[in-house]
Amino acid sequence: MIVNLPNILTLARIALIPLLVLVFYLPYHWSGPVSAVIFALAGATDWLDGYLARRLGQESPFGAFLDPVADKLIVAAALVMLVHKDGGGQSGLWLVLSAIVIIGREITISALREWMAGIGQRAKVAVSYVGKVKTTAQMVAIFLLLYHQPLLGLPTYTMGLWALYLAAVLTLWSMVQYLRAALR
Repeated sequence: MIVNLPNILTLARIALIPLLVLVFYLPYHWSGPVSAVIFALAGATDWLDGYLARRLGQESPFGAFLDPVADKLIVAAALVMLVHKDGGGQSGLWLVLSAIVIIGREITISALREWMAGIGQRAKVAVSYVGKVKTTAQMVAIFLLLYHQPLLGLPTYTMGLWALYLAAVLTLWSMVQYLRAALR
């Protein structure tokens, strides 16, 4: 393992997962907003570690491996918590389906990238623009869903659900793009 600032930030993002889970399940009115802030902090480290790795010339195979793993772990943890807390209530089936689509796509594309790297074709499944838009919609959705309480009179949970549904559609779209690229 290469120890540098970008990799430390990535490891910190993974270390935030237990804190996110703990805070999310605390029985206090502030647990939602604070868990949303923890998630946002993790999202900021995702941007920052990549920026610093490029800027400081500290890109490494370990960092390239660990960064997407950290992203997938925190997103999956947040989605599972949200589905669990909803319990089939306010959004039920659509929340569950969106979580399954997002987590399933991440597993599928990770496996596809691994396979393509094994045959020397990893560049064919590089991150696309749709993938970046999907990630943005997904992060905003999860933040709003974790926050859950109205903010400035806005229904953050409802807005988060719609953003998550959009992220699920973009997730399917980007997965189809990656699979088509790999088939060529």
